[in-house]
Amino acid sequence: MRRLNKGLPPLFEPDLQELISTNVAAGRLTYTTDLRRALTGAGYVIFALDTPVDEDDEVDLSEIEASAAAAAPLLPPSAQVIVSSQVPLGTCERIEGILRRLNPALEPPIACVPENLKLGDAVRRFLQPDMVIIGADDAPAQDRAERLFAPLGAPVVKMDLRSAEMAKHALNAYVATCISFINEIATLCEELGADADGVAAALRLDSRIGPEAPLRPGLGFAGGTLARELKTLRHLGERAGCRTDLVEGVLAANDARSHRVVEQLKKMYPSFKGVTVGFLGLTYKAGTSTLRRSPALAIIDDLLRDGARVKAYDPKAERGEIRRRGLNLCADPYAAASGSDVLVLATGWPEFEALDLASLRTAMRRPVIFDCQNLLDQARAVQAGFAYVGVGRSAGIEGPR
Repeated sequence: MRRLNKGLPPLFEPDLQELISTNVAAGRLTYTTDLRRALTGAGYVIFALDTPVDEDDEVDLSEIEASAAAAAPLLPPSAQVIVSSQVPLGTCERIEGILRRLNPALEPPIACVPENLKLGDAVRRFLQPDMVIIGADDAPAQDRAERLFAPLGAPVVKMDLRSAEMAKHALNAYVATCISFINEIATLCEELGADADGVAAALRLDSRIGPEAPLRPGLGFAGGTLARELKTLRHLGERAGCRTDLVEGVLAANDARSHRVVEQLKKMYPSFKGVTVGFLGLTYKAGTSTLRRSPALAIIDDLLRDGARVKAYDPKAERGEIRRRGLNLCADPYAAASGSDVLVLATGWPEFEALDLASLRTAMRRPVIFDCQNLLDQARAVQAGFAYVGVGRSAGIEGPR
C-alpha cells in the first residue's frame, strides 16, 4: 500500500506508473486498506477485483462475494454500485442480493460495466475504449453509470444486467475463436506450402472481418481470461441444456497449439537428452510481466520432462517465479542463445526484432530458430545462416547440423 501511495504499481504495464504517480501527486488518488474510510461519502463504488481461476481455468467468485459482504454495511444509501470484474452471467444479481440483504437501505439498483482492459495495452484501452457497455435493469441506474464514464467520449451501449455480462463473454469468446481459427489455418499452411501471414492479411482487408481482427498466427491465446470465458459459456450451456460445440472446438484447438511446437522440435531431435533450448520471451504476451498461463512455460515444462536443458531471457518477467521453476535465467538474448541447439522466440517483444542475427548465429551450437510469433524476417534469418521455422510458413525442417 505504501508503494502504491508513492505512485509505484505492483506490476509492469505501459504508462501505468506515470498515470498513478501523476494522480497521487495531484491528490486525486489515494489507496487504503480501511474499507470504511474508502466508502464514506462515495457516490460511486466500483467492484473491479480480479476474478481468479484455478489450474483448470474455473472461476472462483469467493473473493468478490466476500468483498461485497464486507462493503455492504458501509455503503452510503445513495451510492451507485458498478461491477466491472469479469464475472459469469448471473453474478451481478448474486452480488446485489448480498448487498441488499446486508444493507436494505441501499437505493440504486446495481449496474454492470464490464472492463475492457488488455494487458500490455490496458491504459490506452481504458482511456480510449471502442465502446462502454452499461448493463442495468433500471434506466436511472444506467444513466448514473453513463455519467461516470461520459468523459471517455466513447459510444455507449445500454442493455439489461444479464445481457451486459453475456456481452463480455461473447466478445472474449469471439476473440478466442479468431485466434484458434487462424492458428488452425497456419497448421494447414505449414503442411501444404502456403503462408498464413498472407492469408491473414487478406482476411483483415475483408469488410466483414476488419483490419483489427485478431488473426495473427502464433501460440494461441493465454493468460487465463479467454479460456475462463469459454469455460464459463460451456458451464452456462450445460446449465441451460444447450450444446456449445463451437466453444468446445475452440478450447480443444487452443490446447493443442503449444504441443505442436514440441512435436516440430521432435522432428529434429527424437530425444532431447543433451539438447539445449534457448527461449526468448516467457510472459504470455509482450507488454506485461504476467506469466499466468504462458505458452512458453507450457512448452518449457514439456521439454524439461523430456530431458532438455533450457535457458531463457525475458525483459519483464517476474524473476522469482522463473527461478522457482528451475530455469537458467539469462541476462540478455545472446546469453540465452549461447551454446543452444535451438532458439525458440516465444513472446513478441519488439526488442527481438532488432536482434543481431549474426551474433546469435555465432553464439549458438546449432543455428536453428523457431519463431513462434513470426517476428523475424524469414529471408534475413536464412541469409544469416539459420534454419528458420515460423508459424504458418512453409519452410522445411532439417535435422541437426
